[in-house]
Amino acid sequence: MTRYFLTDLDGTLLQSDATLSSDTLQTLQRAMAQGIVISYATARSFTSSSRVVSAIPWKYPIVLYNGAALFDPVTGKVIGGEWLDADIASSIIALGKQFGLCPFLFALDADDRESVLHEKLERPGEIQFYASRPNDPRFRELSDLACPASFRTLIVTYIGLLDELIGLKDAVEHQWGSGVHVHFMRDPYIKDHFFLEFSHPAANKKEGLKKWAALVGCQPADITVFGDNLNDLGMFEAAGTKVAVANAHPDLLRIATHVTGSNDDAGVAAYIAATLESSRN
Repeated sequence: MTRYFLTDLDGTLLQSDATLSSDTLQTLQRAMAQGIVISYATARSFTSSSRVVSAIPWKYPIVLYNGAALFDPVTGKVIGGEWLDADIASSIIALGKQFGLCPFLFALDADDRESVLHEKLERPGEIQFYASRPNDPRFRELSDLACPASFRTLIVTYIGLLDELIGLKDAVEHQWGSGVHVHFMRDPYIKDHFFLEFSHPAANKKEGLKKWAALVGCQPADITVFGDNLNDLGMFEAAGTKVAVANAHPDLLRIATHVTGSNDDAGVAAYIAATLESSRN
């Protein structure tokens, strides 16, 4: 029986309103009680993901920031990661300002505390993103955005409309090429907006899955992954079993080994429950 499961959160494990269904909660709790190794790989931070999935007693490493960091959910400590060079991060911020854009800079301090640094928020998407995280102590406004020398840069994140971001995306790809990992996807919660994120070239879910496999003591081929969007493609390429939810992007559906129900139909839970049931027969 497959013993190792790694799932995306938004659009996959979570319902469209960013909550866990009762079926999902009960199935994962039951599976973990039976010794199944289950965790998640997400674009979210530890703080943000904990707020939506804390009802599940996670005890294995989690992959955060699209693979930029691995955390121990029990201690809240960083156990692996890839940091974007500070000079490159600063150059990207400066380049973004030429396009009239300023990002959120996600970083870790020396004590593994998460920070989200930004300048004054004026654009609708940025304001809505900030408003969706009320009283979040990670956010800190600076008059001139820069990453403190003692911090490790995880991701430089821009939120905006497609035509606002595409020029910056092309400029960064032209200047740094494979020296920077570029992640570009539609925001699932802010209408007509996209995320444009820059990180270390090894800060992606494919490499995050490989690190996760080593930490839990298995091979990538032993892992069943679940996903819905383009940032999950790397996991699908590396894992042995690739399960797309029914609402997944066509590119994931094309390479999936299995398709389960949608995120709003608790498709991940249904697949895991069926796996547990088949092992008993």
